[in-house]
Amino acid sequence: MNTPEKLSRKFKDENYYSNSNKYFLLPFRFLRINQDHELLANDIGDFVIAPVGTVNKIVSKTFSKYDNSELYYDLISNFIISENQVPDLLPILEARYRTKKSFLDTFTSLHIFVITLRCEHSCHYCQVSRVTENRDAFDMSFSDIDEGIKIMMQSPNPEITMEFQGGEALLAFDKIQYAVNRAITAAQVFNKNISFVICTNLAPINDEILDFIDENNILVSTSLDGPDFIHNKNRRRPGNNSYEITIDGINKCRNKLGHDRVSALMTTSTFSLQHPEEIIDEYLKQGFGNIFLRPISPYGFAKYNPKKNHYFVEEFLEFYKKGLAYILDLNKKGHSIVEDYASIILKKIFMPFPIGYVDLQSPAGLINSVIVFNYDGNIYATDEARMLAENNDFTFKLGKLGINSYNEIFYGDTALAISDVFTNESLAGCSDCAFQTYCGADPVLNHATQGDMYGFRPTNIFCKKNKEIIRHLFELMIEDKNNERIFKSWITGYTL
Repeated sequence: MNTPEKLSRKFKDENYYSNSNKYFLLPFRFLRINQDHELLANDIGDFVIAPVGTVNKIVSKTFSKYDNSELYYDLISNFIISENQVPDLLPILEARYRTKKSFLDTFTSLHIFVITLRCEHSCHYCQVSRVTENRDAFDMSFSDIDEGIKIMMQSPNPEITMEFQGGEALLAFDKIQYAVNRAITAAQVFNKNISFVICTNLAPINDEILDFIDENNILVSTSLDGPDFIHNKNRRRPGNNSYEITIDGINKCRNKLGHDRVSALMTTSTFSLQHPEEIIDEYLKQGFGNIFLRPISPYGFAKYNPKKNHYFVEEFLEFYKKGLAYILDLNKKGHSIVEDYASIILKKIFMPFPIGYVDLQSPAGLINSVIVFNYDGNIYATDEARMLAENNDFTFKLGKLGINSYNEIFYGDTALAISDVFTNESLAGCSDCAFQTYCGADPVLNHATQGDMYGFRPTNIFCKKNKEIIRHLFELMIEDKNNERIFKSWITGYTL
């Protein structure tokens, strides 16, 4: 009777990995998707779904192309194994890796100007520590706007976006007018292609504002949490008519600007968790072809109302899966609607190009893709970083407008400290994760929720959320090829 080989954590000697089956292992990671399938993925996101046990056979060199030739050549073509010690197509692999990381070539594109903290809403999950409407001391000064534009024009990126946030940005419309006009002039001098976004609840919208937005081709981003009974509960204002004002504002913007220049985002409160279908139906009712099922972020006022704002990541995942299942069912019935977060991840899975979504980048999007100029002139690595500062946590403050130079802001001590922990390829728990290429790093969230920028993946809400959503997307594609076809239609733009 043969004695089974004793398991050990020690490295095998060189002979154990000899090429007895005439293939070589390339760098890959793996994870079980469900009871029957496991995923093998390489450094550029190429993947193979295989029966459970395939990884063990490959690594132990007991797998042969004669056992399953189709799987064997899938593993070859997806750079999991190679018939040569140095793959013939290695230069192609290198080029594709550089392409995936090419967002670093052009550096910061999105420049957020927090033009005011004033707001007439009192949303219980507000992240930005708003102030009342008449407090104009909380508007960005004209001199700070000028200094922010100077920094923005020093970005090596030829394509830049200037985004206005609040509070309610339109309460400082005169500052927006000034900033847009100054930025357009500067962009011509510095040969930049510039685009503009205003984030607004639409309550202050009027004909003068709409004319200016139309003349300057500005995009409008608003908030819509669902039907009236959800939206009005989440986003309170005097008169309890936030929903009615939002819908009226969306229609005014569409009539003036066109349908595609108005977008909406929802935030999932504790109350929202029970109503994924109603929220999605509202987006369809209002003519939106997409919805972003988005959790509450643990910043600002959102932290101080646990009954309305606190829920476990597992509760959000249940909400998300129900919503995604409903969206897939709607698509199968002929209704075209996309879930944006899934679409972003699917682009990272199936497409060879970098995806401009800062929360799922490695190195992380903070500084590399986005920077924030606060109303008081302070500069932060991300929007979430300035929310921490509103609660006297200045960990991610990079400098101050009019005082610090471009190099001091982007290459100073704070930026260097962040850079030590913003690449998931070098983080414990990420470096060996099969989903690493599809995910990102978030030092700000780690700091806010776990007390340090590095974070601890086993209890990390960023990791828990993304790992399960990515796994679930693969599982849905395994279970039903129609799901895969729908997903691919989302990222290609071709309808089924």
